Amino acid sequence: MTDAEPRLAVLVKGWPRLSETFIAQELVALQDAGHAFDIWSLRHPTDTKRHPLHDRFQGRVHYLPEYLYQEPQRVWAARRTAQALPGYAQAYRVWRQDLRRDPTHNRIRRFGQACVLAAELPGDTRALYAHFLHTPSSVARYAAIMRGLPWSFSAHAKDIWTSPEWEKREKLHADTFGAAFGATCTEIGARHLRDLADDPARVDLIYHGLDLTRFPEPPARKLRSVDERFHMVSVGRLVEKKGFDRLIHALAILPPEIDWHWTHIGGGTLSDNLRSLAENLRLQDRITWKGACDQPEVIAAMRDADLFVLPSRIAADGDRDGLPNVLMEAASQKLPILSTPVSAIPEFIRNNVHGILSDDEPKALADAISTLAADPQKAAIMADAAYDRLLANFRMDPGIARLSRRLKALCAEGT
Repeated sequence: MTDAEPRLAVLVKGWPRLSETFIAQELVALQDAGHAFDIWSLRHPTDTKRHPLHDRFQGRVHYLPEYLYQEPQRVWAARRTAQALPGYAQAYRVWRQDLRRDPTHNRIRRFGQACVLAAELPGDTRALYAHFLHTPSSVARYAAIMRGLPWSFSAHAKDIWTSPEWEKREKLHADTFGAAFGATCTEIGARHLRDLADDPARVDLIYHGLDLTRFPEPPARKLRSVDERFHMVSVGRLVEKKGFDRLIHALAILPPEIDWHWTHIGGGTLSDNLRSLAENLRLQDRITWKGACDQPEVIAAMRDADLFVLPSRIAADGDRDGLPNVLMEAASQKLPILSTPVSAIPEFIRNNVHGILSDDEPKALADAISTLAADPQKAAIMADAAYDRLLANFRMDPGIARLSRRLKALCAEGT
């Protein structure tokens, strides 16, 4: 793609983010497929580490005002520019209607960020593409109306299940300045969004899949003896929907004959609470909290472990996982998997075939861990099956090809 051809603007919540490897993987793959675009980030980075993937992105990264009061001159100059755009009045009316139903500071910030985006987008921009259906898509939608451009989104998990229905519906209808198309990474999410859309074809199921070129071949795993130490690893943010509180309670009731150790990778708002819980249950000597790690560190931990555990559940506010990429990453290393039948996880893991899907209660999790610790042969057979399923049905390339076609058509529409 040359500089004279239509260009795409990609909106993300933050860049780079260690917890959103799936976005980095997709954007680098789209870049490799010939798409030229810049990233527009709503937030500045907070992670101190980067994945190697982030360094492969060749475009520019622009940071919108994270809070409007921090860059008042930029915001007011952008609004003056935006007010001269042909679609500003309509975008303002749409935003005011949204604000009446969602009278929050966040909704005000979205419109300010949209004004900056609309004012600062390069003149040859032909379409917008936002990762996540909630805040980034709102900013993209308002800016697209101002500039008279088509827009699209990729929806994942929290953004689908915690956004109000009225907002999802309007972002999926042509007569309310909805997206030209939306991609989502799970069948359960696709069904839900298609039910809200004016045209079900507006929503495309595109699994993220895994770029296997970024991962080493699985290790030659030696069948573990049942009396050897049983190493478990989990990768995920320390937030309610990941269920790590229940896993810690499960670890506390494991049979004493299991010599276990659990390693957790990831940060999160519940870090202090969960560490305190582990200490209160006198488990601190059997747990390693590694914090946020880059991709090579994650894979190294998976290669050294005997079981990957992700006890996902539905949070009180409805938030839940989609299909976590870490499950596919574990499968790429033939690491046996224990998870739960939440959301789209069964779309990849069939219970007792590719891993074990347990109830998320501590007793059920403890029983599942005990079963896998006591039967290394069964665990290895399921890990082999998950690896084969990954190779057959969850590679990255088919999804990227489909998304690339959609985005090329979107850019052509905006010409």
